[in-house]
Amino acid sequence: MPIPVIDLFAGPGGLGEGFSSVFDEDGNRVFKTALSVEMEKFAHQTLTLRSFYRQFLPDEVPDEYYEVLRGGLSVEKLFELFPEQANASEYEAKNWKLGYDEDSVDETLLDEAIAERLNGENDWILTGGPPCQAYSIVGRSRLQRTVLDAEEDERVDLYKHYLRIIEEHMPSVFVMENVKGMISARSKTNSIFEKIMEDLRAPGYKVFSLVKEPEEDLFCDPVFEPQDFVIRCEEYGVPQTRHRVILLGIREDFFTVPPQVLKKQLEVSISDVIDDLPPIRSRLSKQNDDWSNWIDNVGEITLNGVMSSLNKKVADEIRKSIYRIRKPQNGSGEEFVKARANAKVISYERDWFHDERIGGAANHKSRGHMGSDLHRYLFVSAFGKVKKRSPKLEDFPEALLPAHKNVQEALTTKKFADRFRVQLKNDPAKTITSHISKDGHYYIHYDPSQCRSLTVREAARVQTFPDNYYFCGPRTSQYIQVGNAVPPLLAKKIAEIVQKLF
Repeated sequence: MPIPVIDLFAGPGGLGEGFSSVFDEDGNRVFKTALSVEMEKFAHQTLTLRSFYRQFLPDEVPDEYYEVLRGGLSVEKLFELFPEQANASEYEAKNWKLGYDEDSVDETLLDEAIAERLNGENDWILTGGPPCQAYSIVGRSRLQRTVLDAEEDERVDLYKHYLRIIEEHMPSVFVMENVKGMISARSKTNSIFEKIMEDLRAPGYKVFSLVKEPEEDLFCDPVFEPQDFVIRCEEYGVPQTRHRVILLGIREDFFTVPPQVLKKQLEVSISDVIDDLPPIRSRLSKQNDDWSNWIDNVGEITLNGVMSSLNKKVADEIRKSIYRIRKPQNGSGEEFVKARANAKVISYERDWFHDERIGGAANHKSRGHMGSDLHRYLFVSAFGKVKKRSPKLEDFPEALLPAHKNVQEALTTKKFADRFRVQLKNDPAKTITSHISKDGHYYIHYDPSQCRSLTVREAARVQTFPDNYYFCGPRTSQYIQVGNAVPPLLAKKIAEIVQKLF
């Protein structure tokens, strides 16, 4: 029987996907998500659809599932066609909120659901990432505070719901993820991280790092520095500089030997995982969005005096990029884009990402940009190609500086001076966060001829979601789901470490 996993604060299911992707030598799943809990409506829809996918072995998933990805069938119709698997997925994925207000799920109902799914099994795994915005360094900076108060922001104490499940149900192993900022966060009385560690050990757990081996004395609690729990994802096969705290707890009576640690590997660049996706152009917002108008907007950069003020190599690259632009076969993309017959193929983890049955790319639709932003995107991507770095605002020609009131402050103080950031082709991407939902300026594609920010599918590739993982809801929500997730490929590697503990 597969080992049960209870996934709280599940988001779109990155941790669950990683654990569900571990198979034994007979081709059976080692772990099975027994219950996943997520409060956000569209993330829960994504979670439920993926649970449906996992009711089948990978080579037995019905064609109708892929028809949903291609836009030819609704999820509702899919579930009507396969009621048994649909019921199982809806039984597994619950749209519940963990919290203190009247909208939160009753603790008794949650406890009963966990007990029912475990069905007397004593050895199981708890996973999850309590909402992290309150611990985020950037979030605290925007709120202009360094000390967190649970009375002002209930997210500070949301981990206590996770802790309560540990105390009440005593999993054999837990995996808890959060932002790096939780290490430096403080309450009015103490370090948030030290308090969390104390709370997690109290019920009878040893808490381990996944990147540093502990001292060899098995009879004492392992000793780590707070930074030892930070996983720098780019060092472990994830193509982005994502740094997250992940704690691995082992129940003391279940503990026999310290867990292994993740193995480092060479960095993976963004182009290693997105270069084969169909090229598309950006959309034009607030004006007629057709090819003729788009190419005219792009070409106007050569007419407004910008070129004469640029570094010659950057200016030459812009001219060459404009000359190379051809009308893309797939326009500005769609929720599903058919693959071209001569599409490129990535070499990195191809079997993990690709699924021939899809016939293209889902969630691959570009967002709309103002005409003036097309010039900025063209400049930024050409600059990155030539200079091998993303430009700061001080590198911009005056004609391309945004008409924002705080631009001069940014130029003087250097604060948020990289508000237009290109992802460098031969480097890991910068961290994909939920901020990608607000604008694309931090996530500009490295190809100057496309003049756009990353699509949801490209962001999902950077987050290591397989191509057959479909994100439900409007595009803004899709971006948020991707940005908030744990990279599934990293989660799979963690799951393989956990597997050895069993």
